[in-house]
Amino acid sequence: MKGMFIGRARLFFSFTSCGTYYPCALVQWFAPVGEPDEVTGMWVVKPEFEGISRRRTLDIIHLDRVVRGAHLIPVFGPSFIPEELHFSNSLDVYRAYFVNNYIDHHCNELLS
Repeated sequence: MKGMFIGRARLFFSFTSCGTYYPCALVQWFAPVGEPDEVTGMWVVKPEFEGISRRRTLDIIHLDRVVRGAHLIPVFGPSFIPEELHFSNSLDVYRAYFVNNYIDHHCNELLS
């Protein structure tokens, strides 16, 4: 993905230190899975975990490291989607996601 990473912003915050303002975000990372999908041409990412505890990898980043938003599409399995699934936790329940580089022209140029 040309050295880019996919992250999910969980919290936006800022602080000032020695008169310098720092806008930041707490981010959960997604790791790329191999090469782009042969059928769709889209990259596939999966939630990144760390250590024995298998907790989601978190980082605090400066907002100037954010290039643009990303559109993630779940990689649906062979079973039906549960009726009780709510859109607000869809990034927590699937094992992998397509990075939709067809969402707009700029995204296509950036990731292709």
